Order: sequence, then C-alpha cells, then structure tokens
Amino acid sequence: MNKEVQRQLDVLLPGLAELISEEELAKKLDRSLRTNTPLRVKYGADPSAPDLHLGHSIPLEKLRQLQELGHIVIFLIGDFTAMIGDPSGRSDTRPALSAKEVKENAATYTEQCYKILDRKGVEVAFNSTWCEQLNFAEVIKLASEQTVARVLERDDFASRYKANKPIHMHEMLYPLVQGYDSVVLKADIEMCGTDQKFNCLLARDMQERAGQEPEAIMITPMLVGLDGERKMSKSLGNYIGLTETAGEMFGKLMSVSDELMYDYYKFLLGQGEDAVKTMRERVASGESHPKTLKEEMAEAVTAKYHPADAAAKARGEFSRVFSKGEVPEQMAELKLGAADLTAAGISLSLLVVKAGLAKSRSAAKRLVADGAVALDGEKQAGPDPVVSPGAGAVLRVGKRGFVRIVRA
Repeated sequence: MNKEVQRQLDVLLPGLAELISEEELAKKLDRSLRTNTPLRVKYGADPSAPDLHLGHSIPLEKLRQLQELGHIVIFLIGDFTAMIGDPSGRSDTRPALSAKEVKENAATYTEQCYKILDRKGVEVAFNSTWCEQLNFAEVIKLASEQTVARVLERDDFASRYKANKPIHMHEMLYPLVQGYDSVVLKADIEMCGTDQKFNCLLARDMQERAGQEPEAIMITPMLVGLDGERKMSKSLGNYIGLTETAGEMFGKLMSVSDELMYDYYKFLLGQGEDAVKTMRERVASGESHPKTLKEEMAEAVTAKYHPADAAAKARGEFSRVFSKGEVPEQMAELKLGAADLTAAGISLSLLVVKAGLAKSRSAAKRLVADGAVALDGEKQAGPDPVVSPGAGAVLRVGKRGFVRIVRA
C-alpha cells in the first residue's frame, strides 16, 4: 500500500465506530493522490433546533482531519429533510418543522460549524436546492427503487411496527431523500453517526443505480446526552450547544453521571481506552475522586470552544456556587413593577414563570412541591406560596437557575 495512503488511514481510523469499508476508502485515497483530486466528504445536519451540539463535534473533528489531509467537506444543511423529520432512533413520529422554523435554525448552522471546521475547505449546501425541484413522478421513481421490506429493516421502524405504533409514509421517504443527496453531490465519503448507518447504506445502493461509485461510510460513535440514556439530541433537549456560554457549558458537563464522564473523555477529548482504564483504576483505588476528574473533563471540553481563561473561570464559579453554596457573580435579572404585584405580593409559581425558569404555572408548582425553589437561600414550602421579594432578592430554581429580582 502507498505509504501516504497508509498515513492517512492511520489518521482517520482511530475513533471510528465502523468503516464501510477500509479497502474502498484506501482505493479512493490512492486515486485522490494519483490524480491530485480531493475527495468529496458529505456530512449532513438537519436544522431541527438553532444549535449544533457536542454530539456533532465528534464527526466534525473527524471532518477536520479530512480537511487537513487535503479533502473537501460538504456541509449539507438538510433544510428540506428537516421538514420531514428524521425518524432515526425514534420510538414515535418526530414533529415536522415549518419552513420558517427551518430557515431560522439553518441560518445559525453555517457559522457554528466553523468552530471546528476550516471554512476554506468547506462547501455549504442546502438539500432544498434539488429536492424542491423534484416532481411527483420523480419522487415515485425514487420510491420504486426500494421495497417496504428493506425500509422496515431499520431498527426504529421494526420496533415501532412490532409495538403497533404508527409509521407514517413521509417518514419512509426520509432515507430515500438522504440517499438522493449523495447522488446529487457525488459524495466519495459520508460521515455519519451509528444511527444513520441504514440511510447511508441506502445511499450506496442509490449511487450504484445512478452509475456512481458508492460512497465509503465513516461512522462515528453516538454521544449519550445529559439524561444519561438517549443519544444527545436537539429534539430531546438533552444536549449541550456549541454556542453556549462557558459557564453554561461547564455546568451542564458537570451534571453528567460519573460513568458517562468516561465516554466524554473518550469521545470529546480523544482519550484512548488505555487512558480511560487508568482513570477508572485511579478512582477505584481512591487515588482520584470522580468529581475532580469530571471538573478536569468539563474544563478541557469548555476550553475547546472558549478561551482557556473563560473555562478556568467557569470552573472556579461552579465550585463557588455549587460546592460552597454561594450565588453566581453574574445572573439574569427580572424587573418587577407595581403592576406585577398585589397587596400581598406575587404567587411563587408566577414569579418562576416570569423569570423564565419554568415553562408553565403547573410546571413551576411541581418545582415548588419538589423543594427545588428558593428565595434568598430559603426553600419555599406550600403548594404555591405568595411571596414579596425585595430589590436584589435572588430566585433559585434547581441547581443552575438563578435570577436576581430588580424592582422597577
């Protein structure tokens, strides 16, 4: 094998969950070197929420390696597929977004990806460009190339079918559209998470039918989200956005479980199995405390997206607030005027909602009942007490929700 091909493989293979296939990728790399033609690497992200998150950083870091090896990244914004709703990993139908929501979310993606990628080696594409040009006959032709049985091979569809949960026809079109994207873009490689493997295999079939060489598939591991159970996902709300402040990012990273912390070391900081094994042994022997390791992880990850001094400050602030029970130096403010108060004051649930720390009065009441709401350090009791906060009072909800009351 060409030494440069082997060198590139040595860079690209570590950290992958799966590669389909090493032989095909080696041939593509060899041709690229012989013809001095960069490979076209497709990576798609549906703008189902305004932010890219740390789960996206895993494939994005691998894409950056491909850039540094001289290849072209096609950052595909799935503004058309977002209106279908990706069924991957779903136990139910994902709510479809409106064109307005998709447009607003997509506007942020083109800048957020440059937190990791070099913009000079990126082509940004929107799949609405070609998908909106398809007429109904062409959609039927695409659908005719696959069988229902093949589509039902997907784990998420198969489990829903067995559980007698509905599978809508538009969801079955999603993998076809994703595969068609690869045909249009003439992708040499597709980067995806493990949940997208079926879609990418379908794309290879569609490329072959179109007379193209099928793309190699580089599959990266999925990062479990803050709930400790499901993949990090915008739609599930268990994610850490790439654009969150240093304090928010650090605080959320500290909320992950001790066990999940090791995956974050491995996937977000590139620590190998041997290093992770050593960490586990240090904890088991009492040489290291999980909290200290988690703080080191949280600071290192935060420093990837913020200046090092901001990450260090976030660590110090977290320790001061959560370990010593103090309040943050900076926090959001809520202005309360006479119109907001009755003679007795204001119901606590309404105050929590006005502060933006709960979405509804009922949710706020549950927080109060659970003992999660404090005013000036004192937990509030009762189903929905009436309070009269003075100027400068601090409302706290949960571990990270702080708002200072300002009297207007």
